[in-house]
Amino acid sequence: MMRVGVLALQGAFREHAAAFRSLGCECLEVRTPGDVAIIDALVIPGGESTTIGKLLGDYLLLDPLLERLQADLPAYGTCAGAILLAREIADSDQPRLGLMDLKVRRNAYGRQVDSFETSLLIPCLGDEPFPAVFIRAPLIESVGPGVEVLARYKDGVVLARQGNLLVGTFHPELTGDLRLHRYFLESVAGGRN
Repeated sequence: MMRVGVLALQGAFREHAAAFRSLGCECLEVRTPGDVAIIDALVIPGGESTTIGKLLGDYLLLDPLLERLQADLPAYGTCAGAILLAREIADSDQPRLGLMDLKVRRNAYGRQVDSFETSLLIPCLGDEPFPAVFIRAPLIESVGPGVEVLARYKDGVVLARQGNLLVGTFHPELTGDLRLHRYFLESVAGGRN
């Protein structure tokens, strides 16, 4: 059984853990370097990216996470998690993991009151639109040559993959649709469940 670690410093980690448990995974809330050592995949949830970045340093998690991710630990970052996995953050020098060849812009759609839901076409998930919840969401402004764009909203990239790393700028854990969590397990993390 795959053990999925959900970074549990701040943000919507409980909802991600519940989604993966419903798919039959063991889930571990990651808070210590010891937790990082025993997981098979990682989820970095939505929340406040600057706060999570600071807490990664405070909890001594930045280096162990980078070491495991550089050694091919599969990871899925949603919203703030996408920001933390991006190599470049527009107008910011905040702490990050910086492993994906992306440039993101924080709060690209506006403030909290500008949050919205929409249906996205995500071909790798099939023909049925996916219910996407955008809350103070970032936008992926550009991707490098090794990044596969999986979904767009209007003119911007909102879901992308680079090898064993997946990022989305919306919150699938806040819907009842488990297709993206299943896609991460089966296609990105290699079906080790």
